[in-house]
Amino acid sequence: MSGLVSHLAKLNPLSRRNRTEDEEDVGEEIDDDTVAGGGHSGRQGEIAKSKLRISHALKSFIVKEGILSKREADPDSEESSQALRQLLRKSHIDIPSQLTDRSNPLPEYFVSSSHNTYLSGHQLHGTSSAVSYERALNTGSRCVEIDAWDDSDNIDEPKVTHGYTLVSNIPFRSVCETIRDVVDREATQNPDSRGYGAAPVLISLENHCGPHGQMRLVEIMREVFGDRLLSKPVRDRGHAEQEGSGGHVSLEELGSKIAVIVEYHLPDEASSSSSDDSDSDEEEGERQAHAEYREKRKAAAASSGGIIPELAELGVYAQSVKPKDNSWFEEVLRDGPHHHLINVSENGLAAHLPKAKDKIARHNARHLMRVYPKGTRISSKNLKPVPFWAVGAQICAMNWQTFGAGMQLNEALFHGTDGYVLKPACLRAGGDGSSLGSSRRKRLRLRVAGATDIPIVGEHAEDEIRPYVTCTLIHPDNARDDPPKRKTEPYRQHRLGFLHRGENPPPTEPVWDETLEWEYDDNELVFLRILVKSDVSFKHNPIFAVAAVRLLYLVPGWSFVRMLDLKGHETNCTLLVKFEIEDV
Repeated sequence: MSGLVSHLAKLNPLSRRNRTEDEEDVGEEIDDDTVAGGGHSGRQGEIAKSKLRISHALKSFIVKEGILSKREADPDSEESSQALRQLLRKSHIDIPSQLTDRSNPLPEYFVSSSHNTYLSGHQLHGTSSAVSYERALNTGSRCVEIDAWDDSDNIDEPKVTHGYTLVSNIPFRSVCETIRDVVDREATQNPDSRGYGAAPVLISLENHCGPHGQMRLVEIMREVFGDRLLSKPVRDRGHAEQEGSGGHVSLEELGSKIAVIVEYHLPDEASSSSSDDSDSDEEEGERQAHAEYREKRKAAAASSGGIIPELAELGVYAQSVKPKDNSWFEEVLRDGPHHHLINVSENGLAAHLPKAKDKIARHNARHLMRVYPKGTRISSKNLKPVPFWAVGAQICAMNWQTFGAGMQLNEALFHGTDGYVLKPACLRAGGDGSSLGSSRRKRLRLRVAGATDIPIVGEHAEDEIRPYVTCTLIHPDNARDDPPKRKTEPYRQHRLGFLHRGENPPPTEPVWDETLEWEYDDNELVFLRILVKSDVSFKHNPIFAVAAVRLLYLVPGWSFVRMLDLKGHETNCTLLVKFEIEDV
């Protein structure tokens, strides 16, 4: 253990590496003021946008383009007119109501999900905190992870930590109390227009406890959660659901319960510390520390006993299985439970793609899957979820510690929802899993007018920045490669303004008026990631603001997009754009 500690202590999560990285996949640590990540930012309400400012240059643009008349826009007024406030309030997205209807079986939904939820910061020497669960749930996660271990200092109170690392630990009980308190607070909120209250919370329980510790896990959950805990099937015994041959429980039937995902050990199952988590790009210190960590976890898994019946019974609708072969998608999972959940790392699943994607999608139409980040993502960067959503993986567990590219896409999928979104029809029961895309070609045309109140980060002087907008179209067919990017020219304010005719706004209020275009194969899981950056010579261009949208949700026409910072906070920055999608 001492060797592992010494290696971990030398790791620097911010160290630069001699390898090609996506310089735009950056995010900062999520905190108590974070609103985005799992869909809740869209629920803050568009009304708040009406209090934001619109620059004089954009008001003039709105009049020139005929979006509003001069009388309606009143560009010379210091205040925003009622017509401008209405334009600000207009949402750039609209989620079809059927996608948040709860009448379908649970496996037919994508679930906003968190990985190693207890952690803040680094995966191997970060801090465990019960507050992290509150943050994740408040920002939209509906599936949280708990790693439970025996506590040698108090065998009756298991702890939560990332085993064999420098991560601190917290009592299992305090985690349960935090989740309970959030569930209770959500219960006081008014139902939505369809009568739905808060959505259920799934707990992905990774057990490392012996029999006594497992019994204490059960007792603590029953004591703390009480009747909030789903401890038995919602349907009567004898129903086809109980036999494994009928339909799965519906999301609606789960109500607002807390449902536990419990491990189910297959004979000779694959180890969660298998070599599919290796990464040739790790630095030497990281590689050695991670290898030692994997070996210790592998030894611990081999020495641990099975799951006691009392704990297994709590896995009413989801029993987590690490597959030992390909039977789960080739035929029928051998030796598996009736409500199995395939629990696989991103590398483990990617190894079967694209060759087996149709078979995997057909499996995931009726059974649950959880995909978690490979172990080498120790700095809390994230997997690329789009290819896994495209084969129907319901639970893409995101490192909820930083608001990077993966979390921005997660926010885009779940924006404005309660953390559950119905999958495309071809990925649900009855679909063939192979028709997510179509032969139709589409064209996305994005006209970028300008921005107001671009936030300046770091040591950049306001009068020296050269802001531009860069956008990436992320499609299931290219999400793992190099998605196509388009960008505007950098904006530069004319220093000798008296020599410049027309508007000459400051760099924080640029007007570009450029059109960016993409052609792509029609698909329900295409996303656009929008960044406001600054052109800096001989350095990485800093990111000032971000947004991501699912094209399926886009509202055509002009609208203001509320931009976020790299912590997932809402900023005062808005981007005026016009979306158009047409057949090619």
